Amino acid sequence: MKSDTATAEAVDAPHRYTSALAADIERRWQQRWAEDGTFEAANPVGALAGSTPADGRPKRFIMDMFPYPSGTGLHVGHPLGYIATDVYARYSRASGHNVLYTLGFDAFGLPAEQYAVQTGTHPRITTEANIASIRTQLGRLGLSHDPRRSVETIDPAFYRWTQWIFLQIFNSWYDPDADAARPIDELVGRFERGEKDTPEGVGPWAELSAVERAEVLSGYRLAYADDAPVNWAPGLGTVLSNEEVTADGRSERGNFPVFRANLRQWKMRITSYAQRLLSDLDRLDWPEAIKIQQRNWIGRSEGARVEFPVEGPDGEAGEHTVTVFTTRQDTLFGATYMVLAPEHPLVDAIVPAQWPEHAASAWIGDAATPREAVDAYRRATQTKSDMERQAADAKEKTGVFTGAYAVNPADGRRVPVFIADYVLMGYGTGAIMAVPAHDSRDFAFARKYGLPMQVVVEPPAESGLGTDPADWEQAFDSYDATIVNSDDSSEGGVSLNGLTVTEAKRRMAEWLESTGRGAATVNYRLRDWLFSRQRYWGEPFPIVYDEDGVAHALPDSMLPVELPEIDDYSPRTFDPDDRDSVPETPLSRNEEWVEVTLDLGDGPKRYRRETNTMPNWAGSCWYELRYVDPDNEKALVDPENERYWMGPSDGTDARTGDPGGVDLYVGGSEHAVLHLLYARFWHKVLFDLGHISSDEPFRKLFNQGMIQGFVYRDERGFPVPAAEVEEIDDAYYYQGEKVSRELGKIGKSLKNVVPPELVYDEYGADTLRLYEMAMGPLEVSRPWDTRAVVGSFRFLQRLWRNIVDESTGAVTVVDEPADEVTLRVLHKAIDGVRRDFEGLRFNTAVAKAIEVNNHLTKAARPVPREVAEQLVQLVAPLAPHVAEELWTRLGHTTSLAYEGFPVADPALVADETVTCVVQVKGKVRDRLEVSPSISEDELRDLALASEGVQRALDGAGVRKVIVRAPKLVNIVPA
Repeated sequence: MKSDTATAEAVDAPHRYTSALAADIERRWQQRWAEDGTFEAANPVGALAGSTPADGRPKRFIMDMFPYPSGTGLHVGHPLGYIATDVYARYSRASGHNVLYTLGFDAFGLPAEQYAVQTGTHPRITTEANIASIRTQLGRLGLSHDPRRSVETIDPAFYRWTQWIFLQIFNSWYDPDADAARPIDELVGRFERGEKDTPEGVGPWAELSAVERAEVLSGYRLAYADDAPVNWAPGLGTVLSNEEVTADGRSERGNFPVFRANLRQWKMRITSYAQRLLSDLDRLDWPEAIKIQQRNWIGRSEGARVEFPVEGPDGEAGEHTVTVFTTRQDTLFGATYMVLAPEHPLVDAIVPAQWPEHAASAWIGDAATPREAVDAYRRATQTKSDMERQAADAKEKTGVFTGAYAVNPADGRRVPVFIADYVLMGYGTGAIMAVPAHDSRDFAFARKYGLPMQVVVEPPAESGLGTDPADWEQAFDSYDATIVNSDDSSEGGVSLNGLTVTEAKRRMAEWLESTGRGAATVNYRLRDWLFSRQRYWGEPFPIVYDEDGVAHALPDSMLPVELPEIDDYSPRTFDPDDRDSVPETPLSRNEEWVEVTLDLGDGPKRYRRETNTMPNWAGSCWYELRYVDPDNEKALVDPENERYWMGPSDGTDARTGDPGGVDLYVGGSEHAVLHLLYARFWHKVLFDLGHISSDEPFRKLFNQGMIQGFVYRDERGFPVPAAEVEEIDDAYYYQGEKVSRELGKIGKSLKNVVPPELVYDEYGADTLRLYEMAMGPLEVSRPWDTRAVVGSFRFLQRLWRNIVDESTGAVTVVDEPADEVTLRVLHKAIDGVRRDFEGLRFNTAVAKAIEVNNHLTKAARPVPREVAEQLVQLVAPLAPHVAEELWTRLGHTTSLAYEGFPVADPALVADETVTCVVQVKGKVRDRLEVSPSISEDELRDLALASEGVQRALDGAGVRKVIVRAPKLVNIVPA
């Protein structure tokens, strides 16, 4: 029931802008935009071609990061980025751009599958219901999306092309001579013509069987299957990426133990693109913080490859060699032992049957044989994540002697070979030369196991370390020092003594290469991308296997390989601690789907489908291309449409000039590495193969901040419902008990969710839009305050009141010229708002619009039409529904979506005069009102002639006049 006051207001001001009127306006305009196709963007060619796709207007492609349709719906923090891109899209249309702007859904993945398992409802049903719910919630905001271009990754029409892209990658290799991906058939041709040798140890191409050839090509393909150590979570029944494992070795989702296991998995050879992914960051308009994260993830290191021969059982040179990568080849003489990752493939080959004589007891523990010691240690390290193993602050380094020795190639000394969990297969070669005197991890390991230390980088005298590392508390690691104890006087040896670190690194690299014992090289921290998941809810691979286990790509005519509808879509889970379990995928249980007879060009044969599915990253790696051409059934994207929306702006080669890509991509910084890196990789492969003209997917990136919420906790630390907390005398109470308040995320578990519907219902969507844009800089996180929303609502009410009579509903503007003061206020705002919109500074744009409106409220009633219309246009990108309604009431019959955005008159933007401060001996003696364009000579003459200056000088001469036109003159008396 309405209060008496509200009822009285409804009678006295029946045409006031209220929540009810806002809801009516928003509903009507959203319906009209949809019926008129107001925001449909035309392509140059194809199904979405129109009469004005390339009519001379510049284009803008504006995107939000793919939302994931969670089952909890949206809260008021979610729309922030969508509102911002919509404001920018609306401003861009009004400023003369053809704008591509839409939104789709990234709908495959583990969360949806787990929710389906918990509820017993098929993931497609729950996912589609969530998508519909989010569409409804976002729809009330009036976002100016082109609905024809929206996509969902779970649509077979979409993932057909995800599968097609996978096959392009599968059927490609990275040609180092071209520094680009090339079709695998070109590599086959080189093998057949003898232009390229097969790998060492493999016979001539012509003599290889089909299985052997497939194995050779697998070593080059950009998508390949390989046995590799992976993160296996038995409690989830699936393999996880490193990023899905917490620092304490548990699954991010479900908190299950994660073990290292060797499984055959699909991978992407993203490492081939490491240098291009690194170098091309410099060509992107991205936040520097994001670039730094990507550079660190790629992790380029310059150093050397060093070969350490492993001794055979008789102490002579054996058949195996351990290859290490080091950035400190200058310290090779200081390498006193070696460490391999426990999962290094060479470990099994070098472990002897018995312990060698004189092996220290600390090295071998209680094991009777090296094999027992190695196996026990491997089991003990299976539960540790890579982050745990690499933790710099780990209190204790552990390892075990393999029983084998290698030879230091610099001086011929025997060095024992250990395995230890602080060395990873994922970095370098999975083996290190240990220089304990000059590396903190090696120092700790050597100190624990009584291994020798050799000083080769001389500590300065002032360090007080001395020359015996046995007396040191920590390793000495410095680039600003001299090399010592590094001389092999034998024939062909090398001496580094007396050199700086830089000089020694160069000389050692040259010596290694000249003797065939290594070479200077570059290494990357980046590892190949694990691309298999042992779950149901994902894109099927377009791969089948013949009776010999050889993988075959399906032809385009057999795409999409649709995900079958099955009753049991749960991955087989195991006891969370069962480290010996083996994945069983849901698809593998559907024998009718798995076992198929196909004709792949050589007659009908029996094949077995791949039963893993793709990771949730797959669809988001390329969705920007599908936005461009969503209805194309013949190609991933029409080249002309892609070139128009994403091609290089200067028409040059995207590899060397403008890389092309989406003009603005907005999303959270949490996707700084993986999504962006994977999308860049796929895009570059497609560019190399000639399918697209742009070399990068996202030309400009902007990271929005987060809207946070206050979390209230009781004395136990448990969250209590934020909506039920009362503030009394600067303290907070829930059901009479005092609670604490802190700022944090908005979430259901924290009991501080504010659904956007609450704001819609009380104030309208335009108010929510305006408030979120006004809260602060877009890139900065800020707290949600429901009480402050009313301020934005009142601004819209005042705007409405300045144009519409609340009693009669009549428009009150007048067709009379505005006074000069009002025009100056307006045009300064126009100039500022334009620059703010271009720079995504929406909070300051709101402030400028409010300033104009406040001026009109106080000084310009009734409002001149020319001012009212331009103010409405300024507000339109921010609060489009009320702006459209006012525009119509002002007598216009068409939507203002494409009305030209106001342009400021430079003469009205410039200040008429500025105040010039005149100083004598640093003290202010006068103030002059002068033209902003006054010259230095004119200003000097005016200042010297002013009364204040004449009084201060009192007849004294002038030694110097310093002029900073137009705002400062400083006079120094003689």
